[in-house]
Amino acid sequence: MSSQATASPLFLGLDLSTQQLKAVLIKEDATIVHETSVHFSNDLSHYNTTSGTYHGPGEGEVTSPVAMWLEAIDLLFERMRKEDVSFSDIVAISGAGQQHGSVYWSTKAESLLSNLDPTKSLTEQLSPDAFSLDKSPIWQDHSTEEDCIRLEKEIGGPQALADLSGSRAYERFTGSQISKIRRLKPEIYEATSKISLVSSFIPSVFLGAFAPIEVSDASGMNLTNILTGKWDDRLLDICGGPELRSKLGPEPVLGGVNLGKVSSWWVKRWGLNPECIVAPFTGDNPATVISLSSPGDAVLSLGTSTTFLLSVPPSDIAPKRFTTSHLLAHPTSPNGQIVMLCYKNGALARENVRNKYADKHWTKFNELVQATPAGCAGYLALYFPLPEIIPPGVQGEHCFSYNVADPAKEAPKPIDDVPPNVHCRAILESQFLSIRSRIAAILPPNAPHLRRLVISGGSSANPVIRQIAADIFDMNVYVSTTKEAAGMGGALLAKYAWWKIRNPEGTFEDMTGGEGVGESRVAEPKKEQSQIYDALVPIYTACEEAVVAASASG
Repeated sequence: MSSQATASPLFLGLDLSTQQLKAVLIKEDATIVHETSVHFSNDLSHYNTTSGTYHGPGEGEVTSPVAMWLEAIDLLFERMRKEDVSFSDIVAISGAGQQHGSVYWSTKAESLLSNLDPTKSLTEQLSPDAFSLDKSPIWQDHSTEEDCIRLEKEIGGPQALADLSGSRAYERFTGSQISKIRRLKPEIYEATSKISLVSSFIPSVFLGAFAPIEVSDASGMNLTNILTGKWDDRLLDICGGPELRSKLGPEPVLGGVNLGKVSSWWVKRWGLNPECIVAPFTGDNPATVISLSSPGDAVLSLGTSTTFLLSVPPSDIAPKRFTTSHLLAHPTSPNGQIVMLCYKNGALARENVRNKYADKHWTKFNELVQATPAGCAGYLALYFPLPEIIPPGVQGEHCFSYNVADPAKEAPKPIDDVPPNVHCRAILESQFLSIRSRIAAILPPNAPHLRRLVISGGSSANPVIRQIAADIFDMNVYVSTTKEAAGMGGALLAKYAWWKIRNPEGTFEDMTGGEGVGESRVAEPKKEQSQIYDALVPIYTACEEAVVAASASG
């Protein structure tokens, strides 16, 4: 049966995260018809991982066994077959992989991939012979400090590297991981024919051939030029020598392109449609962005940590790069970018304040927030129970007062504490103003006003937090019913590749109508409140700069 003849085409999105492999199967109208998962610690316990990972043997080393990922794919399809998924109706496959993780293929891999025996599983045919390294470094690894220092030094410092690649050097980023392997295990590096990201490893298995790396996930490697989306020869040479370009393969590709059809192994073993196409997989964060938002929208994840992802509206001027933020290429928008801010002190800091000042109850917390005026009547406080990422290294609780009648008239003053009833509102304001201040610094001055803010994570259910987010960001706030945002993003990328065959000039937003899947508006900004916060952005910035200066001096 050809894909054109399929009466009810289905689109499969996979999400290979740290702890599990998930499948989301959608129809053409983006409704989910099936979900399945394989949890590594529970379902594949014989690998003896801790939540899907190995720690050590070296200090800071965190890896995952590639064989476990292959076995998870085998098991996932076994479960889908038992649950009567119609494999022949799947017309396109894409997905997401945990960002920064890397897979090292052996010289035998190309032949093994292209000659899979349908009577045998992936695991028994590809592991261990297809890999020069049986354990893949993943995003939790922090063992590459020496390589990060060298990379920044040779490029001209952290800001120069951020300007070129979108981020300063990070220990989890793939360029430094490759550099470490080349430095400490040259025989393994020599024996490696190709290097994939987790996101290009999976489509390679579906194609029976090496898949190119996708442009958005490539931008989390410190190896590409963030403005062109292409490999940068200086970065390649520092991290992997002149041979790295051939090991990485062709230039990164946009999401939604057709990489080819599934190999015959998938047709013969599982009954997949022989016309089923494979599209590039992206990273989990970019996949989340495209499932929930369009350019000009932002996604705010209010979990244990706080993550802010902004699809930059189209502009002739590139966003500014900073050493405390990430700029990633957009998966489907040529020359588009995603700004990413990560904060360590999220829910933990909010819960500390709730426990100390609101009797450990969110109801009391909300009452105190609502009883305190916007701007906290001339008080501002910053809360860092853990050493923060943005701004880097600061810790502790820092309180200030400012001139509420005319905030710009004088500099805010450090004080010992703010009134007890102010803390609950103060922590929400300072956490959101930190993000707001950085948006203003990053976006070009002519950028259009941002459209929508989609919030997720545990705190997104709190109506008071929703309203303060709407007021501070001056955006309509939405929540999504999609629990598996990365898997849904993968399924939409699969649909996009299939749709583009029929609409070659169409954009991802043309396909989706520019709206996220399953979203509802839950808060609208109040203009008088937003104007108060407009005036507070420079006050917050001054307070933060004072905290950073005090931290540096003592």
